[in-house]
Amino acid sequence: MQRPYFRLIALIALAGLLSCSEPQMVMVLSPTQVTVQHADDILVIDDTLVRPMLYHNLPHFEELPVEESKAKFIGAVLPAILIAKFKIDSVRTEVMALTRKKKWTPTDSALYRTQTERFRAKNISSLLDKMQTHPNSIVLAQAIVESGWGSSRFFQEANNLFGIWSYNTSEPRIAAGKSRNGTRIYLRKYDNISESIVDYFETVARARAYRHFREARKTTSEVATLVPHLRYYSERRDEYVEQLQTIIRQNELTQYDRHQLDPAYFIPKTLP
Repeated sequence: MQRPYFRLIALIALAGLLSCSEPQMVMVLSPTQVTVQHADDILVIDDTLVRPMLYHNLPHFEELPVEESKAKFIGAVLPAILIAKFKIDSVRTEVMALTRKKKWTPTDSALYRTQTERFRAKNISSLLDKMQTHPNSIVLAQAIVESGWGSSRFFQEANNLFGIWSYNTSEPRIAAGKSRNGTRIYLRKYDNISESIVDYFETVARARAYRHFREARKTTSEVATLVPHLRYYSERRDEYVEQLQTIIRQNELTQYDRHQLDPAYFIPKTLP
């Protein structure tokens, strides 16, 4: 599977973690927070090295000309995808380091327990598999379909890109405009769209419906091979897969699979 540069840095950091004779250095990321006053505040993606921007107060993209709307939507969402991947990969690197340790500290055990519960993993091998991510083009395509290019109320009011439901009365959420079988539907509300993307990756990691997708993801990053395994993401099944394939093809989304966070924005941090 193709690994972008920031994952290589994470692996280099891991190599340092394996030595305990001196304080170790890892890379952290501090995204630039941008409150959008006008659509022009969103940078159009024109380079494979992407600045880690987190946009808030996003505009109604459907009010813009079609091509500008698409460019601005991708300009807002792609950095958030890369930030979400960085977060997951960074923790995965810590978990991977545990496989090399002969004895775990209480902190190590707490990390393992938290992540196995979070990803519903049975063991550390299963956890590492579930913490893998997949090509940007697939995430973008699903975000486009589920949010209607950012036009859905769930996206605009709750930063919910993927229509993820809420079953927890104590978490931030908004009510859907309809109910199912007489039961009111709620959707999760996020502080920013990158949080929504992290939750999406965790949903794909946990749900039994996506087990074939996860198995395929372990051995390939080929978009054409992976997308058909997402048929259970929607009740429309094969029609949903066809829609994703069309969105990816018509918008040439696979070009964004080469994109990565600009390493210039990584910050070295010394571990105690």
